[in-house]
Amino acid sequence: MTPAQLAQSLKAEANRLGFELTGCCPVVTAQGFHPLTQWLDDGYAGEMDYFKNRLHAYEHPQHVMDGAVSVLMLGMNYQTVAPAEDAISSANGAGRIARYAWGSGDYHDLIHARLKDLKRFAGGLTNEDNEPVSARGVVDTAPLLEREFAQLAGLGWAAKNTMLISPKQGSWFLLAALLLDQPLEHDTPFEGYHCGTCTACLDACPTDAFVQPGKMDATRCISYLTIEHRSPIPIELRSKMDNWILGCDICQEVCPWNRKAAVSSEPTFQPREDFNPLSLHELFWLTDDQFRARFRKTPLWRPRRRGILRNAAIALGNRPSTENLEPLTRGLGDPEPLVRGASAWALGQHRMVSNRGVLHDRLQIEDDPTVRDEITQAMQESV
Repeated sequence: MTPAQLAQSLKAEANRLGFELTGCCPVVTAQGFHPLTQWLDDGYAGEMDYFKNRLHAYEHPQHVMDGAVSVLMLGMNYQTVAPAEDAISSANGAGRIARYAWGSGDYHDLIHARLKDLKRFAGGLTNEDNEPVSARGVVDTAPLLEREFAQLAGLGWAAKNTMLISPKQGSWFLLAALLLDQPLEHDTPFEGYHCGTCTACLDACPTDAFVQPGKMDATRCISYLTIEHRSPIPIELRSKMDNWILGCDICQEVCPWNRKAAVSSEPTFQPREDFNPLSLHELFWLTDDQFRARFRKTPLWRPRRRGILRNAAIALGNRPSTENLEPLTRGLGDPEPLVRGASAWALGQHRMVSNRGVLHDRLQIEDDPTVRDEITQAMQESV
């Protein structure tokens, strides 16, 4: 096959496998490598040490696949339905989950399986010299500057909220890549920038996570805080997280390019009844084993039980209600210090004198210094 025929065949198979967006580009040194280095030096990566631990690999895709000469960039749409009214109003202790995580499985598993099928298909192709094609499929866990290569492949532009926006798909899609050791006919890089003077995403961010258009301080991003951040969440940011439990969609929900975004028919992305929204109260009675059984194959597993309960406690603190007191009191006695500290803060936000007794009793037996500080501060708040 010629480079053009290889590209055409691979794109057709990728479309069949559920990737709505496809585009080819050459393997080149990443122009975003030095900005990434500066971003890390500025401390904007927070606890995401995997960036600096393999920083050199981001400089060129051949560090991901030796011998790679081409990249087939892929996009899979995950937009389904609108958030349930309960999720927005937080009725009955409801928590919000980002749309990509509403479904019955983890998108990494879904996309990895489709990439394996695509890689198998590529392995059955040959170039003009009848040599077999070798490939490696990667999703967002590999050290590849995906958005840069997606733009080179003509899929869209990097927007002010750092998301890649496609004129046809908006930004509700997940990126993946197939690296190949054969040349492909390249698509025209996307040269346009269609954000214009719009600042809707920047203005809507409740934590002011955008340092400037196109540059984010991840340590202030709700998605980072609820998933990647494993420590107590900074007190000054807690009240701005509202009832988000995993991820955040705010900067995408306000984007004009998403008003007419396509809807996915992929079964894995269709929302589970208990994820849109997630009932928070019952989480505080789940053991580690029960949490694992319920969430092991979903994105909620990544922060583990302690991270999700920390987030749930903060969400309940942001929406004070007498119905929240029982789960938060149970959280105050949780085996995990991370959960106890967040539950103490949340009880303090309820501003009820009666909570002082609960907090005081816990303080008498609490041996974690960080949690003790949280309880002491919460007792002052509850007056």
